[in-house]
Order: sequence, then C-alpha cells, then structure tokens
Amino acid sequence: MNKKQLMYDRINAHGQQLKNIFKLDPNLDPVKLCKQLFRLENKAHRLAEDGCNGIITYDYYNKEEVKIISKVKNILKTDKVFLNGDPRGYALKIKSEYVKNNNLDIHKDWGGYGIIAPNFREGL
Repeated sequence: MNKKQLMYDRINAHGQQLKNIFKLDPNLDPVKLCKQLFRLENKAHRLAEDGCNGIITYDYYNKEEVKIISKVKNILKTDKVFLNGDPRGYALKIKSEYVKNNNLDIHKDWGGYGIIAPNFREGL
C-alpha cells in the first residue's frame, strides 16, 4: 500500500469514527466530512497563531472563534466540542470528559482531548 492510499484509509476510518460517535447520517461521506473539518481546523489554528502573535485583536479572535465553533457544532450535531486557543497543538477538540466517559476510540492529545481533524500526513 502506498502512502497516499494509507492516508486516505486513515481519513476514511476517522470520518467513520466521527459519524459513529456523534450519530451522524450514515450516508454522509466520511472523507468529505473530514475534509470539511480539516479546513475549519486550519482556519482555527491560524486564528490561534494570529491571536498569540498579537496580529489580531481579542475582540476579532472571539468573533471568529464563535463562527468556527458554531460551524463545527452544526456539522457534528453536538456541543461537546471546543476551540483550543493554544497554537502549539490542534485547535478543534472534543471535551476530555466526553472522551473519557464514553471511552471513545479516537485520536487524542496528551490531555485526553479528542482531536476532531488530525493531520494524517504526519508520520507517513
């Protein structure tokens, strides 16, 4: 199996996990779901970097954070997600209590938070 196929398989599996966790439409394409969330992850991460570097104001950060997290909540049909403003890791996460209490089998960071849109290019 080549790297491209391995990455595609990982994305597909993660999308299926998200669909199962949040009881999303079974006909929803898991790869399209992940691509949509990955675009929002990139936007959220860039927002966190700009906020930490003083490029944007606190008010602008808060306004954009609300927009991004609202889109994620709408896509996943849950309020168990949040935007982490620390640019040293992933921005879009699932609350650790929800991950732990439901014994979720999903990518996690060291704090036990579920990663909504991991970068599957890493480690290939």
